[in-house]
Amino acid sequence: MFNANFNSSVEIDIPDFYGGEKSITVITFFSMDNVLPARDKDKSTFKVINGRVVLIQSSGTIKSISLTFNIINDTLGNPQCVFWNFSLFSGVGGWDNTGCELVLSVNKTVTCNCSHLTSFSILMSPYSPDDSVLNYITYTGVGISMGSLIIYLIIEAAIWRKIRKNKTSYLRHVSIVNIAMSLLIANICFIIGVAISDEKDENPKACTAAPFFIHLFYLALFFWMLASALLLLYRTVMVFDRGLSKRSMLAIGFSLGYGAPIVIAVITITVTEPKQAYIRQSDGCWLNWDNSKALLAFVIPVLMIVLINLTILILVIYKMLRRRAMLDTAQAAERHKEIHISFAFFNSLQVQVV
Repeated sequence: MFNANFNSSVEIDIPDFYGGEKSITVITFFSMDNVLPARDKDKSTFKVINGRVVLIQSSGTIKSISLTFNIINDTLGNPQCVFWNFSLFSGVGGWDNTGCELVLSVNKTVTCNCSHLTSFSILMSPYSPDDSVLNYITYTGVGISMGSLIIYLIIEAAIWRKIRKNKTSYLRHVSIVNIAMSLLIANICFIIGVAISDEKDENPKACTAAPFFIHLFYLALFFWMLASALLLLYRTVMVFDRGLSKRSMLAIGFSLGYGAPIVIAVITITVTEPKQAYIRQSDGCWLNWDNSKALLAFVIPVLMIVLINLTILILVIYKMLRRRAMLDTAQAAERHKEIHISFAFFNSLQVQVV
């Protein structure tokens, strides 16, 4: 058995030492955390080395070793026990957690247990507190949103027969109903994803399915907004009731509202999941950013739709203002014409009197 405390920064405990009397070498580096990159096998970009780097070698056989690190920066959280693996990244090296596990994180110390010897340290990331108040606010806010959406859908079902009489009103309400449905399903998937993330036991399949449906239905929400904006532009340009039929416009709306999100979501998971880069490795079940930039499959379409909708809004406002100006001009000309007619009428009466 071996136990030692090195300058109060790293404490080492070896419960079982095989091979009789053997030598052990321990080197604690006080500045190596500023030299070695915080590069792990997941290629994370937001983690930092938050403990001293300690090198341990022995001439005997050691099957288990316990290390307790003092935390350098206590504003960070999510500790991960790691060792320097020289074989990662084509021999360049990187931090690996294989064979190491987190035992305890308390009082500004982190205790790790590893099954081999090499250079050890801890990686930590910006702290995300496990606050029950924040969880309560999240569940309450999403719950209120879901309840409001359900009430709205019930109201739509009650008045559905009345709005079907007018083509424009019918198509507009179809878009709004699908926006509400997409948001409701996305919220349900979001709640499921949060519940899966909070579980202690990891469920990779569930944690992959939840982001897929969240991605799909949040995209559907924005694409139906795009369909609604295009309908507004179409009805603004096509003032009179001609052009595309109701069935054709419904086909275009559903193809855009659900077809495009399905294509984007399926391509994203097909490309990134075989590389195990579809979801984040920590901090909840959502699209990966560090390894595959899968999150761009959500961000780029959303930003493009927002830009297109803003452009359509500006065009519609311009058309409305221009049409109003033309109407005001026509009304002014009509009033001017009426004045001329009145003048001619009364002038003729004057001639008759004379």
